[in-house]
Amino acid sequence: MLNVNNLSKSIEGERILKNISFSIGEGSIVGLVGRNGVGKTTLLRSLVGILDADQGEVLFQGKNIVGNPEVKGEMVFVPDSNSTFNGYSIKELVSLYEAIYLNFDKDYFYQLLQRFNLPEKRKIRNFSRGMKALLFIVLAISTRAKLIILDEPTNGLDAIVKRKILQFLLEEVSESRISLLISSHHLDELEKIADTLIILKDGEVESIVTMDDARLHYKKVQVVFKENGIPEEIKQFPNIEILSQIGRVNTFLIKGNSEEIISSLKDQQPLLLEELHMSLEDMFVSALGGDDIV
Repeated sequence: MLNVNNLSKSIEGERILKNISFSIGEGSIVGLVGRNGVGKTTLLRSLVGILDADQGEVLFQGKNIVGNPEVKGEMVFVPDSNSTFNGYSIKELVSLYEAIYLNFDKDYFYQLLQRFNLPEKRKIRNFSRGMKALLFIVLAISTRAKLIILDEPTNGLDAIVKRKILQFLLEEVSESRISLLISSHHLDELEKIADTLIILKDGEVESIVTMDDARLHYKKVQVVFKENGIPEEIKQFPNIEILSQIGRVNTFLIKGNSEEIISSLKDQQPLLLEELHMSLEDMFVSALGGDDIV
């Protein structure tokens, strides 16, 4: 569906994106993560042609979006702020979207307004933050586009609204086979809904992993040794990372083949050795460095 090939972009002389390549298939949910300033929003804007790439190409259903602007009607970008539309009414927004997206489903849009109890006769400026977020996702879905690109869709929202939005998106992917690309620093949410993750680091793709691969190739264990400190034999393994040390309690992240390391840990006859739930945050702290993953 979407193929990004060697995309690069500089802004004011600073190279933001460097040879970005990835693809998104039909009916998939892809999470985009990285630390602050890594270029996530720049990438999203480049995908839909808001920003022109310096090199590389974006193909949607085999067509370059630069030479075939009509394909953009099958892609919808929902930014993290829609304050530009504060002066609009619902009716005016519908007219705008009908003009831009030829397949906009007006009847379905009003059905969704009723489903989520969104007011039909109120200026957008009078909507709460959560109502605005939900409204623009409803608008995006109603375009009947094949790819919806979301930039921080649940940022600053309460738990109830977040749940509504995520459940709604999952339903649409399942029923309509649309695809989602979601940039978010809420890793716990992506862990629940994404099937693939793109990790950006220093303007480049650090890795692309499926959730199944992540669970298969990463393990988190807690070990209590008889003595303080970590045995030298354990330290020598290149694919073990220390997440924390509190007294004799050590938490490790094991990457790749874990059997050999766990066997060596058992050889130390620890007082405690147990596998813990590994969250996406654990994996990304390891992949990106530091603990302020966004």
